[in-house]
Amino acid sequence: MENENITTKQSLTLTERKTLSLDNVKKIDSFDANEFLLDTSDGYVHVKGKDLSIGTMNMESGLLTINGLINQITYLGKSKGDKKESILSKLFK
Repeated sequence: MENENITTKQSLTLTERKTLSLDNVKKIDSFDANEFLLDTSDGYVHVKGKDLSIGTMNMESGLLTINGLINQITYLGKSKGDKKESILSKLFK
């Protein structure tokens, strides 16, 4: 009963557009050198950039660091349906 209303706060830290640190990452849906799609406690996060790579990853604690040139960070939505809709709408703009 005590844990029913616990909310998980997420934090992002971007350092000099070269290192992005996130916590409360549930899983990495996809990634390559130009983009990452992450499922987090606050919804899906889409990271775009150049020469992106995983710096550190601890999925047990939800910590992830992405290295490279970070150009864009976008929250897409809370569910996979929101994610798919947002990605498709962005592709056809």
